[in-house]
Amino acid sequence: RGTRIIVIDPRRSATAEAADLYLPVLPDGDVALFAGLEAYLRRSGLVDQRFASHLEEGESKPQRGTPNIAEVAQNTGLKQADIAMFFDLFGKTEKVVTVWSQGVNQSTSGTDKVNAILNCHLITGRIGQPGMGPFSVTGQPNAMGGREVGGLANMLAAHMNIEDSAARDRVQRFWASPAMASRPGLKAVDLLKAVSSGKIKALWIMGTNPAVSMPGADDVTTALKTCPFVVVSDVVRETDTTRHAHVLLPAAAWGEKDGTVTNSERRISRQRGFAPLPGEARADWDIVADVARRMGFAGFNFQTPAEIFAEHAALSGFENNGLRDFDISAHATVSPADYDALIPFQWPSPKGGERTTPRLIADGQFFTANRKAQVLALKTPGKTAPSPGLFHLNTGRIRDQWHTMTRTGTVPRLMGQFGEPFCEIHPQDADNMGVFPASLVRVQAGNSVAILRARISDVQAQGQVFVPMHWSGPFAASARINALVPSAHDPVSGQPALKSGQVSIGLFDAAWYGYAVSQRPPSPEGAEYWAVSPLSNGFGMECAGLATVTDWAARADDGSGT
Repeated sequence: RGTRIIVIDPRRSATAEAADLYLPVLPDGDVALFAGLEAYLRRSGLVDQRFASHLEEGESKPQRGTPNIAEVAQNTGLKQADIAMFFDLFGKTEKVVTVWSQGVNQSTSGTDKVNAILNCHLITGRIGQPGMGPFSVTGQPNAMGGREVGGLANMLAAHMNIEDSAARDRVQRFWASPAMASRPGLKAVDLLKAVSSGKIKALWIMGTNPAVSMPGADDVTTALKTCPFVVVSDVVRETDTTRHAHVLLPAAAWGEKDGTVTNSERRISRQRGFAPLPGEARADWDIVADVARRMGFAGFNFQTPAEIFAEHAALSGFENNGLRDFDISAHATVSPADYDALIPFQWPSPKGGERTTPRLIADGQFFTANRKAQVLALKTPGKTAPSPGLFHLNTGRIRDQWHTMTRTGTVPRLMGQFGEPFCEIHPQDADNMGVFPASLVRVQAGNSVAILRARISDVQAQGQVFVPMHWSGPFAASARINALVPSAHDPVSGQPALKSGQVSIGLFDAAWYGYAVSQRPPSPEGAEYWAVSPLSNGFGMECAGLATVTDWAARADDGSGT
């Protein structure tokens, strides 16, 4: 229908193949690109003067001089002609939506990357209107809902900030709590460093697999091994994290529990369980409330999710009066029957209000103290390049897998796209190293090593490699790629920089290769490389080893069933 698509990505993905313009930006070049765009928009007189009255400009806003496209090109690795085309298309197209996900967020400059995008939309008024706006596509289901209930170290429930003394006082009075935390908790990277140093001696992990998903995953594993008390709530028994748990709590899976989820248009929907709870599995809220009661805390006598939702709704409207964006107090007295029958609704949904507008901030009124949006100053990182002999490591997802494969890795059809962990390498880089298609390669950073199948492709830029972040201990011998990623993070958000690392690559000189088929899970002992994937009636295993085997018959007769 005439929509033009621009894809900005270091790697030419399947989405990029459909683009009208593909910009293979250097890793962490996003700030320079969008800061240059902002300067271009200002210089070209494309600032929306009507909307500008609703903005509060930072002290170091871009000057109205000619944007230095040559400098932008130097910091982004892009062609000047492509940059000029991007700037021109953005400037002349009224309805622009900028969609981003973890490639932007998971960076040491992630906050500035997002602010750079927001600034371009704010100064041109391309926000809160049909067909235009900045659009964050998060990497988690119900990420919006998790933030609404305070699921971050620096947040209270109902979008209140724990560093705001008035918000802390408000929540404390609402809960009639005798004490209240006065500062943010530790964010993920710092939390696990505190475990490693011994400052934290008890850890409760719920529904995540940090021994695979966190940067410096080997250090995370060591921290879990040495932590005096580790509790893990999960729906899967065998993961890289659960093996270090002192206590395993069987949690309810998605289809087994009741609650609400919130999508990216602020629409809260009831989630109704369609399968019975197996064995001793319980819902997360039920487990937490039980532990809290046993620790002597009052206020956790919930019997149903409806009671929790009603309290959450009441807090959202407490001393609000339209000052805070999140308000669902219309549901503060919801009954269990009404909760069961709840139809999807958008917030804000205040008490006494019939419906809310489907679009926030269309009138230029923002939920800040002065009702103005803040156009923030940026710190543009310079062009970065790996040290000589090293490659920039970019991690990410593939189509058919989810996070650390604890569930999707057990489905034969989903393993059909890629049955082994791989390292995507540009053909010229592969040729320089003597790496052929399907060779095994050692990817190393410090003492951490991954052994992966080489995938030679020109969708990968020279000097960079791409490795999926999914493979974990139950599925491969050595493919936890985040073990090779340093524990750096954004100084503001605390978001780990999972898309950035420097690695060396060399051939894995195997003495033998094999493929095993088994009805039972195969036994990979003795193989330095192996990767297991489910088949319709059993398992398949690629494997390779360094030691020469002189008696294969004796090796096969080991009772493994392979």
